[in-house]
Amino acid sequence: MPAETTRFHPNPYLLLTLTALFWSGNMVLGRGIRADVPPLALAFWRWAIAFVLVLPLALPHLRAQWPLLKAGWKPLLLLGLIGVGGYNTFAYIALQTTSATNAVLLNSFIPIVTIAISWAFLGKRLRCLEGLGVVISLCGALTIVARGDPAVLARLNLNLGDVWMLAAVLVWAIYTVGLAWRPAGMHPMLMLAAMTAVGLATLAPAYAWEMMQGRRINVSIGSLASLAYVGIFPSFLGYIFYNRGVAEVGANKASLFIHLMPVFGTLLAAVFLAEIPLWYHYLGIALIFTGIWLTMRK
Repeated sequence: MPAETTRFHPNPYLLLTLTALFWSGNMVLGRGIRADVPPLALAFWRWAIAFVLVLPLALPHLRAQWPLLKAGWKPLLLLGLIGVGGYNTFAYIALQTTSATNAVLLNSFIPIVTIAISWAFLGKRLRCLEGLGVVISLCGALTIVARGDPAVLARLNLNLGDVWMLAAVLVWAIYTVGLAWRPAGMHPMLMLAAMTAVGLATLAPAYAWEMMQGRRINVSIGSLASLAYVGIFPSFLGYIFYNRGVAEVGANKASLFIHLMPVFGTLLAAVFLAEIPLWYHYLGIALIFTGIWLTMRK
């Protein structure tokens, strides 16, 4: 079909970089609005907004791909449960009681966990240069989080929030690897709509329970704007970009871009909070980009 042959194909590495940028803003907001928006409410409404955005783009493909949707319901159910209903919910709960430093640090282990799962269950192997790139990139992320002082890492204490963040790391790694079993040929908008519907069905009773506990959104311009951001960028665009990136370059390379989140977190803090980057920020950023470059090389 001519329309298919002339369709624009964006660079997958650009898509993964933008995803890391969107998700960095999500972490900043998740911590910043925790007093105004409870974690389950934030998770539910971000995906409700994303569902409204993706549904008009998915419906035109529903009739033609309904048999494919029925045949692939099992992987879509799992991906929706952990990728939509699990990861962000766990992360928001974690940010209620853990510091942003701990959250970013633990989040930086996603590529390592992804590679371990790929090795254990899919037999995936990294070349020596790729493995070196992963290690260097992780060192860069740790350099930023530790502010250039290894003693900072030694003083970090795990609490209940950190346990939730570790759960988030595990389910996101499983989601990334699990994308290998997504229904082949399914339109990405239909796949995202199906996963989002599963996630919302999972989150709805949890959100209702949270409201019964007396925890409700403090409605204001700031809280509504934050919900709009997390619904449009980290959820709708971020998941489209990430799913496409994983399809193009594989789970191991795609997950490495998670290490860009401390980089973007530093830049966002400089722009919006007037926090001037210091030497360890620049060192960490250089290490992260070096690691990614080594991993992307052939």
